[in-house]
Amino acid sequence: MAPPRFPKASLPPGLIVRTGRTVWKTLWQVMMSRLAPTDKAGSYVRPESQFRQRIDADGAYPAAADRYRLIVGLGCPWAHRTLVVRALKGLEHAVPIWRVNPSADEGFWVFEPEQALAWRSLPDLYQTAQPGYTGRSTVPLLWDTQSRTVVNNESADMIEILNGAFNAFAQRPGIDLYPATLKTAIDEWGDRIYHAVNNGVYRCGFARTQAAYEDAGTLLFDTLDQIDQRLANQRYLCGDSLTLADVRLFTTLFRFDGVYHGLFKCDRRHIRDFEHLWPYARDIYQQPGVAATCDLETVRREYYGNLFPLNPGGLIPLGPDPALWEVPHGRG
Repeated sequence: MAPPRFPKASLPPGLIVRTGRTVWKTLWQVMMSRLAPTDKAGSYVRPESQFRQRIDADGAYPAAADRYRLIVGLGCPWAHRTLVVRALKGLEHAVPIWRVNPSADEGFWVFEPEQALAWRSLPDLYQTAQPGYTGRSTVPLLWDTQSRTVVNNESADMIEILNGAFNAFAQRPGIDLYPATLKTAIDEWGDRIYHAVNNGVYRCGFARTQAAYEDAGTLLFDTLDQIDQRLANQRYLCGDSLTLADVRLFTTLFRFDGVYHGLFKCDRRHIRDFEHLWPYARDIYQQPGVAATCDLETVRREYYGNLFPLNPGGLIPLGPDPALWEVPHGRG
């Protein structure tokens, strides 16, 4: 005789949904607080860089070929800008790179093992530079192999250093992305782009309140519209010559449609929808050496695969066709 069957007990669907929402929202808040600190209004606040030394002839860190290492992660837009300047100046042999990759499980950058370095992770290297260091272990950074310390880990400084400090070793020393006659304009654009665009996409993606998100998104797209209008009458931000202001903007534009539009909810428009901004972005991409610094597959894998609070399922969308970047820009 078969044993009696009893109906399986089940929780009411409403209770399951409410419990799941409460648990996930609580965990999300905890993870986001570690990933992206915010102010009282819920707006993302990026911590300041802590190593700000310069390379110059008379200082503690003189320019020299093969003395320094540029440490980068290919997915990082701040590191990408240093790679673009390095490529434009032709400094690949003078300033070699060490690559790191993000560890989704450990939450920090780790060195590629085939480089056979003395450190497994970037925090290990920062501890060598400053024992007891408790700050963020970020890329990019310039590492001095002689004194075994971090010279600089602020990308805004580093692109200026790469533009001017290593001219004696550059294959294209005549390229000046930060000319004296345009420094004021470049700096003004740099400040504006940083707040509204470079960091603006993160302020959208890491916002913890609706108001903070909408403020960041509105400023982002208002600024992109204004830049698009400016580019209707000139090739680059500061006139006819490519400058550091353009490099700063480019690395965000390169990631915009493939990552920020979806993952960071910057979805009012794609960059490819802008009449002038889209050809301008392709113009920079097609400059000699720049395309080799651009790895859209790695960018998308690292963002979607490592920012767990924003993409807990880990799925990577198909995204736009990378071949679109090769379409002639027509801005010559």
